[in-house]
Amino acid sequence: MNSFPIVTAHTGCMNHPDHSLASLRSALALGADVYEEDIRVTRDGRLIFAHDDEVILANGQKASISSHSLSELNEQLDEDQLQPEAALTWIKHSGKRMNLDVKTTNALEAALALVTKLDMMEQVFLSGCEYPAALEAARRTRHFRKLLNVNIGSFGELSYSQAVVRACEEAREARCFGLNVPYPLVRTELLNAAQREQLAVYVWTVAEEEDMRRLAEMGVDSITTRDVARLMNVKAEMLTMKERAAFDQ
Repeated sequence: MNSFPIVTAHTGCMNHPDHSLASLRSALALGADVYEEDIRVTRDGRLIFAHDDEVILANGQKASISSHSLSELNEQLDEDQLQPEAALTWIKHSGKRMNLDVKTTNALEAALALVTKLDMMEQVFLSGCEYPAALEAARRTRHFRKLLNVNIGSFGELSYSQAVVRACEEAREARCFGLNVPYPLVRTELLNAAQREQLAVYVWTVAEEEDMRRLAEMGVDSITTRDVARLMNVKAEMLTMKERAAFDQ
């Protein structure tokens, strides 16, 4: 078990706009291990950071990403809009990692092309892949490491134990290295099952210090947050306590 979970900064961290250079800079300055961004693809097959297909342009009008070319969008987006190649280059030079949250499987080809171009396959992994998307990603390329987004509905439809078994089975079938789980669903039973299957457990998106500390104590592998400073403070406090306990022994 790691001394503390991997710190993943969610796009828009520290109250900066989503998909902004300011957000990335803040995450790296605070010491995040991983930076997460949402990916989609434009009409001409170019990668862009966006959660939804509909975006708000600098003039306040709405536009569809899938029906515009990248150049058309770049002319009208806010100047602080983070460009994927620039972001990945920042990550590469920092030695950190990038979590590309897939919002449409159409973005997989463009993501693979860009990550390959930058020789960053070891620094990038995918999330946002529910079972069908994870299978599609596995079919299209074996190169990307990916997390399975667990089926949240199954935790309401099945018993907790059955939902955990289903999540682990789907992750293995889709060749995922771990589970991406909303933090309220995490219990020791899930962590134990994932460990038996050699699957990491990444949790999202945590805001409160109490939850950060509890999840770290439970042994999750990564915590995603927008409040990176708060999570880094929890990390420092918990590591100091562990050092003191070891010294006292």
